[in-house]
Amino acid sequence: MMGNFLFLATAEATAKSSGVSLNPDVIEANVFNLVAVLIFVFIFGRKLLTDILTERRLAIETAIQDTEARQKQAMSALEVAKKNLAQAQTEAENIRKTAITSAENAKAEIAAKTAADIERMQALAAADTSNEQDKAIAELRVRVTKLAMERAEAQLKNLLTDSAQADLVDRSIALVGGK
Repeated sequence: MMGNFLFLATAEATAKSSGVSLNPDVIEANVFNLVAVLIFVFIFGRKLLTDILTERRLAIETAIQDTEARQKQAMSALEVAKKNLAQAQTEAENIRKTAITSAENAKAEIAAKTAADIERMQALAAADTSNEQDKAIAELRVRVTKLAMERAEAQLKNLLTDSAQADLVDRSIALVGGK
């Protein structure tokens, strides 16, 4: 079987003939074949194997460099994102503080305005009460005066008779400087 695959010609060094024949020793032929294959691979396959390994090494190096470059970019992007996050957190904290301050100021303004409105309303109510009281007093004065006048006229009508009126007129004229 081995003999079919291995066509190794060997030179027979005999005195009768000097020709080419097959070596029937399988082990010797295998060793010789193995050495021949190794020499063939070493001479011709070395360049092919070196080229393949060089290409593979270059592909691996390129992949590593690309990975390292992407890692550097990712780290750079991560740093930028961290800075942006820190900046956003700072701005958010400032906005929150500003909102709290604004809310407190608005609360104080509303409280002050409410207090001023209450005072104004109390003053208006007091003024309205005072005005109403003054109106009521003035109305009462008018009524009292009118009533007093009506009573005085009624009493005068009863007390002043024609003769008493004439005496009163005469005395008044005499006082003024008449006769």
